[in-house]
Amino acid sequence: MAGAKRGNNVKVHYKGTFDDGTVFDSSEGGEPLAFSVGSGQVIPGFEDAVVGMEVGEKKDVHVSVEMAYGERQDELVMNVPKEQVPPDLEVEVGMRLEMGAPDGGVLRVVVVDINDDVLILDANPPLAGEPLNFHLELVEITP
Repeated sequence: MAGAKRGNNVKVHYKGTFDDGTVFDSSEGGEPLAFSVGSGQVIPGFEDAVVGMEVGEKKDVHVSVEMAYGERQDELVMNVPKEQVPPDLEVEVGMRLEMGAPDGGVLRVVVVDINDDVLILDANPPLAGEPLNFHLELVEITP
């Protein structure tokens, strides 16, 4: 049987951990992650690890920061005046928000601090700057 290749649709059970062993995400007890290999739906290191795997195969991989979410970027931390936030929205530190991006898209941010008149928002992906580890099990390949 041929292994997974770019263009295949696959389903993968996974457990993601930091280098200290802390689990940050897992499909255990739920549905496997479904994606098309080569489509950019998942981080490059995860996608590359699946290429060549066969159904039923299990694998442990270490994904570098560059092949995961990249380095944290200071320019993605911004100060936003409180008056730009809808008055009926009670904002708290740790809250995830969506706001309009300059390109017309949606920017997902996390509130990292609040002071008298400014919200400090971070648009970095939550796992930016972290090397990641995955335990993978390929459960399905479809053309």
